Amino acid sequence: MSNPLLAETELPLFSQIKPSHIQPAIKALLKENRQTTEALLASIQEYTFENLVWPLEILDDRLDSIWGLVSHLSSVQDSPELRSVYEALLPLMSDYYSEMGQHEPLYKAFLDIKNSRQYKDLNLSQQKIIENALRDFKLSGVSLDKEKRDRIKELNSELSELENKFEKNILDATDHWTLHITDSERLKGLSPHTLAITKAAGENSQKEGWLITLDYPTYDAIMRCAEDRELRKEVYRGYQTLASNQAPTQDWDNGPLMVEILNKKQELAELLGFKDYAEYSLVTRMLKSSKEVMDFLNEMVEHIQERANKDLEEIKAFALEEFQMKEVEAWDLRYLSESLREKRFSISEEDCRLYFSEKNVLEGLFTIAKELYGISIQEIRNFEGWHEGVKLFEVRDENNQLRGKFYIDLYARVHKRKGAWCGSCKTRAKKINGEIISPIAYIICNFRAKTEDEAEGLLSHDEVITLFHEFGHCLHDILTKVDYPSISGGNGVSWDAIELPSQLMEHWCWEKEAVDLISKHQTTGVCLPETLFLRLKKSKNFQIGLGLMRQLEFSLFDFELHLQRDIKEYSDIQAILDKVRVKTALIPPPTFNRFQNSFTHIFSGGYAAGYYSYLWSEVLSEDAYELFKRKREVFDQEVAKRFLKDILEQGGSREFMDLFVEFRGRKPDVKALLKSLDL
Repeated sequence: MSNPLLAETELPLFSQIKPSHIQPAIKALLKENRQTTEALLASIQEYTFENLVWPLEILDDRLDSIWGLVSHLSSVQDSPELRSVYEALLPLMSDYYSEMGQHEPLYKAFLDIKNSRQYKDLNLSQQKIIENALRDFKLSGVSLDKEKRDRIKELNSELSELENKFEKNILDATDHWTLHITDSERLKGLSPHTLAITKAAGENSQKEGWLITLDYPTYDAIMRCAEDRELRKEVYRGYQTLASNQAPTQDWDNGPLMVEILNKKQELAELLGFKDYAEYSLVTRMLKSSKEVMDFLNEMVEHIQERANKDLEEIKAFALEEFQMKEVEAWDLRYLSESLREKRFSISEEDCRLYFSEKNVLEGLFTIAKELYGISIQEIRNFEGWHEGVKLFEVRDENNQLRGKFYIDLYARVHKRKGAWCGSCKTRAKKINGEIISPIAYIICNFRAKTEDEAEGLLSHDEVITLFHEFGHCLHDILTKVDYPSISGGNGVSWDAIELPSQLMEHWCWEKEAVDLISKHQTTGVCLPETLFLRLKKSKNFQIGLGLMRQLEFSLFDFELHLQRDIKEYSDIQAILDKVRVKTALIPPPTFNRFQNSFTHIFSGGYAAGYYSYLWSEVLSEDAYELFKRKREVFDQEVAKRFLKDILEQGGSREFMDLFVEFRGRKPDVKALLKSLDL
């Protein structure tokens, strides 16, 4: 019987893939890749891009796609069987990538091509692939002695296992935390939807009353709307102590893992000749030095400090006047902020939800994409998904040429990793025979699930923004015209620029012409009224100072952490965070707060020493959007086509600063971000 993971089909056969298929498939691919690589090196007289680099691109892409599929399933439908297989394969995958990165004959072959006369005749994309490969060989330790290379290989393997364990601890800790409520008075302020969801959770667990869980939509609803202050505190404590020694059970404490991860990353950086992991990470970024990053972050703190203090004073005055609350605690902030927002702008999240059904938002989003980039998006009905709620769409350009497909999985559920992300199922690639492999992406969110009484999901405006954000990443992957997988779509793009397409897409959530396309009241059918839209838009930068200081806290903590060379124990991590909070946390978090223990972005998600990328990409985004605003046309097709040609279609084929300058006409200007935030 053939293995469905290895089937040469356009779309994965999700319904047929079992955990038992995974290990044989991956082991077969690893063996095939090794044998093919050695055969290529042995059989070629003179190495060229066509006879070595291109075949290896296709070879690695197949492995990356299938392993990516396994990783995807691990994130969206975790199970004991799948987890066991996935964890068993992690060291094998790590060993393979380390082996290829330290393969001296392969490194010398790429070096030969770089130094040959043919190199200058290669196009920019082909040259970039070779430059990236030579850089990555050095970052893998190819030039070091055997003892150091072996240690780097060990470290990479250990890190992959530790990071996976870090993530699974959070998933398990989240799934196992519940709060049983029998007194309806404790739930005052919550929407009928949240009450229905928590009531259903109780029934599923055979409990009378309501069951609070820590899936993000429920947590967010409690923190925003629950009038019971003690309930907010209890749920806040559960969420902010996930996977820590402050949790009810320490079975999933990530503290020791964090120390190990940081020390192994520091050791890796030092073996490769860097003084710290931050310096190592910046080799592939737009910002090239730790000083540049810290100067940027500290400059942002200076710009935002006054606004943040003003925001906090407003909150405190409101708390005292409205609730006779003399001391504002961390679990009060979201509730007070939402209450003040509703009072000041006469707008509530629940009122807005009635206008943003999943169907209308998606149809409007696709119309906006068509207006900007000339693409058409249609749903595909007959396909195999990994869950009944998954949808599939195809993207075609103005000439009706297929550009790619993408899956959407919008709602939170158990055994699904929290957060929102866009992943790659298949990367655009051109085979040796000229055939183009169309890209396929995954858009994954964790929105509030619909109840049995709702025909379809209703999205908050914040959830709409998240969907637009992930769709921007999707466009980056789908609309690329680069034929080589390692620099196609988001691949090869500077990590601190990768958020530009996604953050740019968010802007249309705040433009009336665009909102008219995505909104329709579920009962009356009218789009979001002008008066409600204006109130919504006025609230855009409400409490922005406090929000940005929170982002700066994350960014500074992350970067300071990876500048350290000697983390001996968990208390060292806490000390760094406490130091950062002196200048960023206007309300000191409670001593039990351990948000860092579930900070997946930096401990398992690829943003180590790179969380600043969100703010830096926002600079790029605001600077780019200024071009759209100059003509006062929301759907300025001339600018959109330039962005398509200069950014989206280019992938990682050139240095991102060069691409941005080509699009914008100059380097990024931080003032664009400050201006957009009324700062």
